[in-house]
Amino acid sequence: MLLSFLAILVGLAILVWSADRFIDGAASLASYLGMSPLLIGIVIIGFGTSAPEIIVSALSALNHSSGIALGNAYGSNITNIALILGVTAIIKPIMVNSQVLKKELPVLMVVTLLSAFLIYDATISRLDAVILLVVFTLYMSWTIWQGKRYSGDSLEQDINDELKEKSQMPLKTAVLWLVIGLALLMASSQLLVWGAVNIATYLGVSDLIIGLTIVAIGTSLPELAASIMAARKNELDLAVGNIIGSNLFNTLAVVGIAGSISPIQATPEVFSRDMLVMITLTGLLFLFGYGFKGRNGRINRVEGLVLFLCYVAYNSWLIYTAL
Repeated sequence: MLLSFLAILVGLAILVWSADRFIDGAASLASYLGMSPLLIGIVIIGFGTSAPEIIVSALSALNHSSGIALGNAYGSNITNIALILGVTAIIKPIMVNSQVLKKELPVLMVVTLLSAFLIYDATISRLDAVILLVVFTLYMSWTIWQGKRYSGDSLEQDINDELKEKSQMPLKTAVLWLVIGLALLMASSQLLVWGAVNIATYLGVSDLIIGLTIVAIGTSLPELAASIMAARKNELDLAVGNIIGSNLFNTLAVVGIAGSISPIQATPEVFSRDMLVMITLTGLLFLFGYGFKGRNGRINRVEGLVLFLCYVAYNSWLIYTAL
């Protein structure tokens, strides 16, 4: 038991560190290849912050731990909105000025509803997984087109400011960190999954609960750090962009990859509890962040507190029902 807890702690620590190195290497490499700051932020950093979820869920599917695979994806989405954006907005109210983000918020809502439709029968079949991956491919193509179209968007300025703070590493160093970061991501994810499965077995709780709580929080740490730092630097569009991008990656790519490796069988509460919470929180994010009648979206401190209390209530219910 102690060894399993140690495996989770060490796995999470290496996971967060290696994800940061992977993102730095990938962003520098993309810059050398002439990619615009907006596309680096949306595509490269978006993928990098979701890399822990992708690898953990893929390894969980290979190990036939479907509860961790699904719980990690949906739990990370819930954590991203309720905990990360909630805490970020409490620290500093978030203004959403970016036209790119205003177009992505409705897309996130539609993708979440699609995910709910596919999980309604308590199964993510390989066909369902292929549908998610096809939608993900279409989303990425649309995102790249958007990134080229909206040059000068406020999100691009936030990303550009962030990239300027990072020292441009030599090309060989960028490739080296990309490879090392990816290798450590895979190794630490395997360690994390092993420890999580052992603890779930020892405590007699489902691996879904472990995936929704411990694993989801751990794999969301890169987004938490990125969003809080962005808010402190007044890069508020970047704070929201990290969450929207991560949730789209989780819902489409993470579940899609895991389901294509091994069909996922879910318990009924995944839809009746976890998916409904995810839909509700995504709806609140859309309501707070979109900005209607030509106004900019805004998540104030009260709304941030509402999101945070939703997170506390949800996790309290998970713990209560698991005991």
